[in-house]
Amino acid sequence: MSDAVIFERDDAIVTLTLNRPETRNPSTDPDILKALNDAFARIATDAGISCVILTGAGKAFSAGGNLKHMRDREGGFGGSAADVADQYRQGIQRTTLALYNLEVPTIAAVNGPAYGAGCDMACACDIRVAAEDAVFAENFVKIGLISGDGGAWLLPRAVGLSKACEMTFTGDPVDAPTALACGLVSRVVPNEALLPTVRELAARIASNPPRQLRMAKRLLREGQVTRLDSLLELAAALQGACHHTRDHEEAVRAFFDKRPPKFVGN
Repeated sequence: MSDAVIFERDDAIVTLTLNRPETRNPSTDPDILKALNDAFARIATDAGISCVILTGAGKAFSAGGNLKHMRDREGGFGGSAADVADQYRQGIQRTTLALYNLEVPTIAAVNGPAYGAGCDMACACDIRVAAEDAVFAENFVKIGLISGDGGAWLLPRAVGLSKACEMTFTGDPVDAPTALACGLVSRVVPNEALLPTVRELAARIASNPPRQLRMAKRLLREGQVTRLDSLLELAAALQGACHHTRDHEEAVRAFFDKRPPKFVGN
């Protein structure tokens, strides 16, 4: 069987492709979750990686939970209520945390439907770019469930509480133009332009000093959960460290020399 997730690296950019197109890339399947967790662990320990793209093979980004597994009580959905809860903790919840906690910027290239856990996986990324055929749905209530993978925390931070409530309580799908209007995605592009557009964006991100990229992401994340005075204290400490890096010195020299900087990661 082919790899559940394809890991491709181009210099400082990694592209992860969910690779179960015949079942619309179900993001709760154990083989996909294991492959993603392994990939995230690999990325987390590699200082040479500066940006990650997450996308899906075929016509879907991810259809979310595997309904056949739910029906047959297999995969991560078998056993008692306590068993299922443990499988959520060790399965999709672990993956959500690993993706959200990656130090490097992440971009979801949403190539088609992103339903349920697939929508939440996209929300765990820092940036979302949608193809014209992309459709988003927080549709757990439609199958008698709630978001077990962090959507209740992630989605309001992406679209605001009112829109998140509307999407959650109705379970209705949101097309790409609506996703753009509510801030769920930062841009919508033609289907065939999705990966070239995202790769160009990733390249522009990865052209910046890698250590400062990680610090910038950490500040943005801390800003969502902490007070301004606490964030300023962290920013002061990180900024002090930045001023003593070779990449900061190189950026300033390159500015005055009117040339592109050459960053070394320290």
